[in-house]
This record gives sequence, C-alpha cells and structure tokens, in this order.
Amino acid sequence: MSSRTTMVITGASDGIGAVTARALAGPDIDMVVVGRSADKLEAITADTGATGLTADFSRFDDVRDLAKQVHSRFGHIDLLLNNAGGTFDAETRTEDGHEPHFQINHLAPFLLTNLLREQLAAADRGALVLNTSSIGNLIGRVDLSDLDRQRGRGSNTFAYGTSKLMNIMFTRGIAQRWTDDKIYSAAVHPGAVATSFGRGSWVFGLYYRTPLRHLGTITPEQGAEPLITLARRGADPEINGVYFHRHRARGLENPQARHHDVIDGLWSASAELVGLT
Repeated sequence: MSSRTTMVITGASDGIGAVTARALAGPDIDMVVVGRSADKLEAITADTGATGLTADFSRFDDVRDLAKQVHSRFGHIDLLLNNAGGTFDAETRTEDGHEPHFQINHLAPFLLTNLLREQLAAADRGALVLNTSSIGNLIGRVDLSDLDRQRGRGSNTFAYGTSKLMNIMFTRGIAQRWTDDKIYSAAVHPGAVATSFGRGSWVFGLYYRTPLRHLGTITPEQGAEPLITLARRGADPEINGVYFHRHRARGLENPQARHHDVIDGLWSASAELVGLT
C-alpha cells in the first residue's frame, strides 16, 4: 500500500489551477500539473516540485499523449482535477473538427479521465474526479442530435453554458458507472474569478481583459478555495455526483443535469466521438 498521494491537475499553468496546485503540494504528494504553455508551467513546477506536462485540449492526440506520459510515471491516481477549459469563438472548429467549447471543455477531459480510469481504480483509498463547472450551466442545453452545434444554435455564451452543463452530466455519469471501483466524482462552480479566463472569446474577453473584471468577481485565491477543500476531502462517497456552488452542495443547476437519458446519451456519444468505442 502506497503512502504517497498522486494528483493530476489540468489547467494548472495560471489562475485557480495554479493556486490549487501550490496549496495541495507537499512532501508526500506526487503531482502532475498540466497546461498548454511549458514556459508558464515552469513557475508552478518550481514552486511545487510537480511534474509539468503540456497538452493542448483542442487536439485529441495531445490528450492521448498526456495520458501515456502519466501512465508511464504513476501506478495510481488519487485525485484528477479537470480544470482546463475556457471560452472560445463557437463559430470556429478544432483540428479534430469539433466546436471548441464542446471539445476543450468536455470531450478532452472526458477522454483523459477515461484513459486514466485504470490508475484511478488502483488508488488504495479510492479516487476523486473533480470537474470545474460553472453557474453558466443554467443557460445551456444539451441537444443530443446536434452536440457540435452544426445548426449554429445560440451564442458563445450558450455554447459555454452547455459545455459546463456537460461537466455536471459527466460527473453524474462517473457516479453511475464507476462507484464499484471506488472512483467518485464531484463538480464545482468556483465563482466568477478575475483571471485570464475568456481570452478565447471576444465577448467574455472584453470583460475579463479590462478593469471590468474587478466588478463582481473574486480573486484566484478565493476561487480556488472550494477546489482545494474538495480535493483535500478526497474520495468521499457522500459527495459522489454532487454539484457544488463554491462550498455549498447541490448548487443551482439546469434541470437537464438530472435527466438520465441525456446523461447516458451524452456519455455514449462522447465515447464514440473520442474513439473509445
């Protein structure tokens, strides 16, 4: 039985991911921090002693390479924090041909988590998959017949909200499928955090790249608090499938988040789209 705890944190090069990594680092922690920029990760790895790995979630090949690198280094994972994501121009497509919110915020972490399932199941005391969601889930809607928004329905804000709703549905899907392996999952809205979030979308970027971001927002340190609390709580069955609004369990969520037919349909479609079937 290993006395060391292994953590994988995506979106860790800045913002709440970086704050969370610094707070959770310790002498008995084996940590992997993931970001798009090797230069940005250097400061995090220097402060935490973590292994820094780069991956661009707009490319599934990067996600698969990331999983292989984690496999080669660690036999088990106690915590997987799926924190990478953002806002983008919904009219563009990724290299894999998907609407960017759908791929980067949902499909990529879905693929990574599934590829790391063996390591999560190998954790002695159970494992926690923690997904960063958003109150924006309230304005989303999952249409199983048009997951990639080929019909162009809605705005960037709608596409973002839908991807955050998918994060909650993915959390529920894990809770329904992997509990026997002692893999538990929770989702959390950290709050409206004043970070570089929104850099990929003109509308969100106008807000988050100007002094307007200080109106009604909280600091990255404050935003990271619920992530840190839940990460330290670890593989607790009581939080399995729960969506948190910061520290409050059962936060406001889109009614679709509990539609089991949509949760199952999204899981099946996602598995097919990322090549897991």
